[in-house]
Amino acid sequence: MTALCRDCLTLFDTGSRCPACRSPRIVAHSELCELSIAHMDCDAFYASVEKRDRPELADKPVIIGGGRRGVVSTACYVARIRGVRSAMPMFQALKLCPDAVVLKPRMALYAEVSKQIRAMMEDLTPAIEPLSLDEAFIDLNGTARLHGAPPAVMLARLVKRMKSELGVTGSIGLSHNKFLAKIASDLDKPNGFAVIGAAETPNFLHDKPVRLIWGVGQATQSSLDAAGIHTFADLLRWDRRDLHDRFGSMGERLWHLARGQDQRRVSARNPVKSISNETTFHTDTADPDLLDGHLWRMAEKVADRAKAKDLAGRVVTLKLKRADHRLITRRTHLPIATQLADKIYHTARTLHETLADKGPFRLLGVGISELVPGAQADLTSDFLDPGAEQRKRAERATDAIRARFGAEAIVKGRSLR
Repeated sequence: MTALCRDCLTLFDTGSRCPACRSPRIVAHSELCELSIAHMDCDAFYASVEKRDRPELADKPVIIGGGRRGVVSTACYVARIRGVRSAMPMFQALKLCPDAVVLKPRMALYAEVSKQIRAMMEDLTPAIEPLSLDEAFIDLNGTARLHGAPPAVMLARLVKRMKSELGVTGSIGLSHNKFLAKIASDLDKPNGFAVIGAAETPNFLHDKPVRLIWGVGQATQSSLDAAGIHTFADLLRWDRRDLHDRFGSMGERLWHLARGQDQRRVSARNPVKSISNETTFHTDTADPDLLDGHLWRMAEKVADRAKAKDLAGRVVTLKLKRADHRLITRRTHLPIATQLADKIYHTARTLHETLADKGPFRLLGVGISELVPGAQADLTSDFLDPGAEQRKRAERATDAIRARFGAEAIVKGRSLR
């Protein structure tokens, strides 16, 4: 059985410690040097970045998210031990962890760190399929000759670089397809490296719950429960045709996944379809100044993400939710795609001002869609708005200052409302 030291990257025959540096941080597997499909998932990414920048928070529970009526974006592992989870209502999270330090997300900063991680991945292979800012599939098939080392070594080198150069950790799942690589990345978190080989796949999956399947939501889980399907062993008892008749195309997918089969390729061309940001208020509000301040902050976050991804949007969408949970959505097409916070804000504000319904509201959101490359953004001046060109130049100058001195170096006055 081959083993790899995750500290000095030495390959050796299996043992409890690395013979070169005596580190106990090893990963060993009979197929270690044969597998090439990986899933890299950063560990509590937003919280890790915040702890990196604020060392005094290192041992404290940290929650990234909105106000008491918002939800948790992510939580560090100290908070997770107390039961805090992503997407949990903030009031519930604070009941479980009342001493938590709650921080607002700094999306522009997270997007910048994500770009740096992506550049490190691109040093290994162009076959990268990002799923979000903090996770991606990586296909290292055929790269061993280029790098002079098998994929497992290069993946260990990647997370070592992430830690030393960026101060964030990630967990690696290595297997023979995407389905199993994603499962593997959760087996040894945080800062882990887990392997699922082809030979062990049937035994590994046999007694595992079907909720491990990525994309199985609450509705599908309820349907599976009703059919008596709780584990992969239960799935194996079903005929392929019966699964298809009961669950449609999902049944066909389930039949293959029950056998550890996944033919999907790692695709670097899965397009981002929209970029958005929303907030849930602590108390319902119809205050126009408060709503305007939130509109600006969200437009700025959407613009930051668009610039980080080098994208622009042709459509701006405004989303509002009343106290009775009735959703109101308005959108408009722009003559020229934009990635400017100023343009997104003024468009969303116009949509808001034309609404007959003035609230109160419990949620507000802004987004862009029909995305195009950033090179197509804001190519012409708006002759109906003489001040637009000056604001455009000011925003580009602001971007340059924030890139050098940090996201909080310049704050728009309206965002303080």
